[in-house]
Parts: sequence; C-alpha cells; structure tokens
Amino acid sequence: MQKISAWFHKISNGKVVLVTLLIFIAFTSLVLPGQAAQADQFGEEVGTVDTSMYYTPDQLIEIAEGYGKEGRDAYIRARWTFDVAWPLVYTAFLASATSLLVKKTIDQYSPWMMLNLVPLFAMLFDFLENIAASGVMAAYPQKLTWLAWLSSVFTPVKWLLVGGSFLLVIGLLIALAIKALGSTSK
Repeated sequence: MQKISAWFHKISNGKVVLVTLLIFIAFTSLVLPGQAAQADQFGEEVGTVDTSMYYTPDQLIEIAEGYGKEGRDAYIRARWTFDVAWPLVYTAFLASATSLLVKKTIDQYSPWMMLNLVPLFAMLFDFLENIAASGVMAAYPQKLTWLAWLSSVFTPVKWLLVGGSFLLVIGLLIALAIKALGSTSK
C-alpha cells in the first residue's frame, strides 16, 4: 500500500490535479445526466440502488423484478461501461488532489501521508457494489439473497468513503490555507 501511496504522491502536481478536475467536471455535467435519465426510465416505479445510501437485499431483488428483462440488461450494461469509467474519473481527481494537498500540509514521514489511499478504497467498494448488484440482476429470477446482501453492505461503505474523500480534500484545503496564513503572519 505504501508503494501505491508513494506513486500517487510522485505523479500528483498542480497540472495533474487540474486535468483530473476538468475531466471530473466534464463527466459530471455531460455524462451523468444521461445516465441518471436512463436509470430513471427503468426505475421510475421501483427506484434504483445507485443513488441510495442504503437498501435491503429484498429491496434490491424487488428492483431487479421491477426493472424487467430490458431494464436489468440496461443496468448491467451501465455497470460495465459507465460505472467502470465513473469511479476511475472521481478516483483520479480525489487521489491526485489528496496526494498533492497531503504533500503540502503534512510531514513527508508521517503515516498520514497514506490518506491519499482513501479514494482508492472508495473505488474498490464501488466496483464491489457493481459486481454484486450486476450479479443479482443477471441471475434474476433466481434470487441470490447472499449477493444482494453483499451489495447492500458495499453501497454504504462506498458512499462513506466517497463522501469522506471529498471532505478530506476540503479539510486539507482548509489546513493548507491555515498553514499559508500562519507563514505570512510571521
């Protein structure tokens, strides 16, 4: 894990953060709305798990039923196209921004330097959620309750890590500003 953290520290600079931020903004404004509309098309009556913080295994199986064959196929396609790219996009931005900000605010020998790995764990749980939910959709009408249960566990962990990653960037920006203000007042 230290090697991965060190690699992100090595490659992260202002230019990388800016490029990943621009890609993140473009993806958010150009791709996400279309994906949301497609999810709404099939989940209008039964809902969707993608933006839920938590759902039960039974709710996921009900959603699989409510989507119908076409909706389940579309869901699986989206998980293996859009939802492979999206975690890579947000992770690239969050990991590079966290890496750069940690380098500027924390002593290089501190174990806190590995905070830049938090976004990678968010991506990991996003992928695990996608695998589990896709498996539930693909197996339907067979009810893979154990896989639905895993999906329902992976989802809140993913959201906590994604939200925590954004809060980490904000917190590090505040710490950097305080550090900069402290050095100018001396």
